[in-house]
This record gives sequence, structure tokens and C-alpha cells, in this order.
Amino acid sequence: MSTINDVARAAGVSVATVSRALRGLDRVSPQTRARVAQAATELHYVASPTASSLASGRTKVVAVVVPFLTRWFFATVISGIEKALRRHDHHVLLIDLEGESFGTRLHLSHSMLWKRVDGVIVLATPLDEQEQALIDRLGLPVVTIGNRIRDWSCVRIDDKEAMRTAVRHVLDLGHTDVAYVGGVPDASAHLQTPQDRARAFADTLAERGLGCPPEWVVESDWTAVGAARDIMAVLNGPSCPTAVVAASDEMALGVMVAARRSGLAVPQDLSVIGVDDHVLSEALDLTTVRQDVLRQGRRAGEALMRQLVDEAAAAVDEVMPVQLVVRASTAPPPKTRGGTRRS
Repeated sequence: MSTINDVARAAGVSVATVSRALRGLDRVSPQTRARVAQAATELHYVASPTASSLASGRTKVVAVVVPFLTRWFFATVISGIEKALRRHDHHVLLIDLEGESFGTRLHLSHSMLWKRVDGVIVLATPLDEQEQALIDRLGLPVVTIGNRIRDWSCVRIDDKEAMRTAVRHVLDLGHTDVAYVGGVPDASAHLQTPQDRARAFADTLAERGLGCPPEWVVESDWTAVGAARDIMAVLNGPSCPTAVVAASDEMALGVMVAARRSGLAVPQDLSVIGVDDHVLSEALDLTTVRQDVLRQGRRAGEALMRQLVDEAAAAVDEVMPVQLVVRASTAPPPKTRGGTRRS
């Protein structure tokens, strides 16, 4: 294995200059930096991460804090973050705060971050005052995804606008009997996205002079299996909606399964729409409101790298667009109601 001394001799510079050049620090001319990089490549030299960390105080690792990992959305965002960071020779340390049940979580602690990471990306996880104070005390730059915290940089969509787009689509088709899956249980009341989407659903109906029976607002764990189970009582009740708006595509796919089990055809008997544009949504013809999940991860990674390079970099609040994608799961409401709707 080549050493830093070998690189210094080959490039004709000091060991300190090699160290500065390979770490991207200043006080190294472009010509010298290029010569050191060429020597390192030819000698297959790889700096020890531990030694580099001790010398620079930087780990080249970024913490990504998530409320849970077992969702397509979170995995896709993390993939985007990783792709952005690796271009700068940085890597991801996942911190999963999922508790023992849906809607509960662990507390972000000193041991999770101290001397382990250079910065933090917080993914759809509101932090309490103690957790925010911890990050401040450690002097770590922060970017959030999905929920704005203080004046920290944020990459997000407008969740209320995404839900308004979904609801307006089914209302414009002529539906007036609309159910909702994604209600906020007490255990997950701290999560901003479910709150915003549920509130926007009710507000958009009210704008058209409509309401939703309380029993048609269904709480769920935001999985397809959970939604299929939780919506059954509504679909098999004495009165049945003609459309279901789900707060996520995963839940919308579960609603489509429940409809089939209940003898309802989609969209002839029941229209279904979600939010996200899940990886399976196109294949299963689900109408949805699309957000570019991978790009959100990339943009958050890039925003954090700017802060690591320039501590004075201005905070950003990037609101990314959403787009209605109409597929085969929505149509005008059926002309007949009640038992004749079931095959």
C-alpha cells in the first residue's frame, strides 16, 4: 500500500501539501493540486478516513435522520441524498428514529452525532427544542426535507397544495361523496405532512360547500396493507363514497385492493387517487399527484454541501413543484348508487 510520503516524493512536495491538496483546502496552487492528484492516482493512494478526520476535524459523513425506513418515499429520498454526497466524497450515516409502534420515535441524542458527522439532513421529522439545541451546540449545519424547522435550509413540496390538487380533480369529475384515508391518529400528530394533507382535504371540500362524514375519514399507518384493512368498513357500510382520496400512493393502492375485495370496480364504481407517484403507480394505473422524490434528496444533499464548503452560505427554502398525473383509477361518478354498484 502506498503512503502519503510516497505521494509527496512522487509529486515533489511536502507531506503537508499533499494533505492540503487532497482535502481540498486552500493555499495550494491549481498546478500543485493537479500534480498531487495525479501522483495519488498513479500510486493508488487512498487516505485513511480516521487519519483524515483527526487531521481536519471532518468525518466526510452526513447524518440522515428519518422517522422510519420501511417506506418507498424515505428509501428514494435517501438514494438521492447519497448520490449528491458521493460526488463530493461524502457518505451517509442513517439514524432511524422509529419506535416500537407507528407514530412513536426515539429521541435524537448526543451519542448519535458527536464526532461522527459533519452535518445533518432531517427527513420529515419534526425536532423538539432539546434536539434542536443539541444540533446548535454541536455546531452542525442542517437541511430539512418535508418540514420547515426554524430558519434552517429546507427542501420540500407544498403538501397542502398537493392535496388540494388531488381533491379538486375528483370534485371536477363530479364526485360529491368523497372519503379520505390518511387521517392523523394521536400517536402521529407530531408529523407535519399527515396534518397538512388532512387539513387541506377538509378545507378543499369546504370551498365547494361539501363535507365528509366523520366515519369516512380513515386513520391508517400509511401502508397499502393497513389502508386496505382500514377502508373496508367504509366500502361495506350502509352508504358508500364514489371516490376515495388517499394521502399517499401506498394507501391508495391498498384502497384499490379493498375495492376489488368488496366487489367494486375501479373506476367504474369507485375512483381512487393518491399523492406521491409511487414506483408502482404507473404500472397499476393509479391517478396521483406526482412529486419528484429522488430530486428532493439530491437538492438537500447539494444544499448541505454548500454549507459545509461555505459556513456563511444563505439558508434556502426550496419548494418543489407537484403535478397531477391522470391515469385509469379516476372517472366521473356512477349514475347508480347503493347495492346496484356492487357486482
